Amino acid sequence: MLDAVRAQLVEGGFDLLTMDAVADRSGVHRTTVYRRWRDVGGLLADVLTDATGDDWRPPQTGSLETDLAAVNCEVHAALTTDSSISTALIAASFRSPQAAEALRTFWADRYARCAAIVRRAIDRGEVPADTDPRAVIIAATAPLYHTLVLLRSPADSGLAARSAHQVSVAARAGAFARPSNELMTAGAAGSGMR
Repeated sequence: MLDAVRAQLVEGGFDLLTMDAVADRSGVHRTTVYRRWRDVGGLLADVLTDATGDDWRPPQTGSLETDLAAVNCEVHAALTTDSSISTALIAASFRSPQAAEALRTFWADRYARCAAIVRRAIDRGEVPADTDPRAVIIAATAPLYHTLVLLRSPADSGLAARSAHQVSVAARAGAFARPSNELMTAGAAGSGMR
């Protein structure tokens, strides 16, 4: 069923994503589809929830810069395939509150997983201990999303590596330090205190 949603969304966009179209594509009776999901927002939310439940882990290459470059290469690939479900889901999230909430949950999960990249860099002494993992990941991937999704422009082949390099240089210089009040909260959470 979710494969049918993905295929329909990529093929026709949000405007052609209907409960009936998904039922036809999947071979499931439409009353079953309506009973289970009620509307298109529910279908989109389940597609995103399914993606959040995968076993993806961030690359571990041995340095912050190459880890970020590897993530950026994955982002680039996900956004530039002919059948990019990623771009279709981002676009759909602007039209469906349920999809928007599910997309926020998906991104929170991905940022949490990618925090390991920055924690490893902290452990290796590459970046200061107060480096904010989420800020680093957002800064590293933002040029790709901006270029490919917002501007709908082709990204040059060096954008992924160049962005990773720029962000790793900035991170080493302390540009992504957490405010001191966040450090106290993160320390308390890490020590089991509430």
